[in-house]
Amino acid sequence: MSRIGKLPIDIPVGVKVDVDGRKVTVSGSKGELTFNVAEPIEVKVEENQVLVTRPDEERESRSLHGLTRTLINNDIIGVSQGYSKALEIVGTGYRVQKKGQSLELALGFSHPVTVEPPAGISFEVEGNNKITISGISKQAVGECAATIRKIRKPEPYKGKGVRYAGEQVRRKAGKAGK
Repeated sequence: MSRIGKLPIDIPVGVKVDVDGRKVTVSGSKGELTFNVAEPIEVKVEENQVLVTRPDEERESRSLHGLTRTLINNDIIGVSQGYSKALEIVGTGYRVQKKGQSLELALGFSHPVTVEPPAGISFEVEGNNKITISGISKQAVGECAATIRKIRKPEPYKGKGVRYAGEQVRRKAGKAGK
């Protein structure tokens, strides 16, 4: 039995979970998310808990059991509390500005890079080198943060670039002098 999958998910106050066949809809104070459950997995709502079960011990059923439970739990947390990721910009002359809803990044290129927020995602800028990405979908927040980081990854010699808050960059030694 999946250790994660067999745990019931408690539904907090203010969150509503509806199961319609294979479609699970989670709505709360921050918004609404839908999730389509993979074929062999069954989802039931009993009182104030969500139960995820599998019909057999097939390899695919076992792998989808814990995954489905975790994805539904992430949706419940997202609509009640939300998710956020913080990014730091390190480097001389590297900065970020908020222009309307989008971000304008100066990262050492000959031109500024503009990043538009995907649906359901919002940006906040602290100072000129900290970005906070927030939204209700954990997957969308993480993907947006990874996309911004990919524009200029931290390089190992000076550590310049966009990094997650608290990320440790392994530094390399530069050229050996004569």
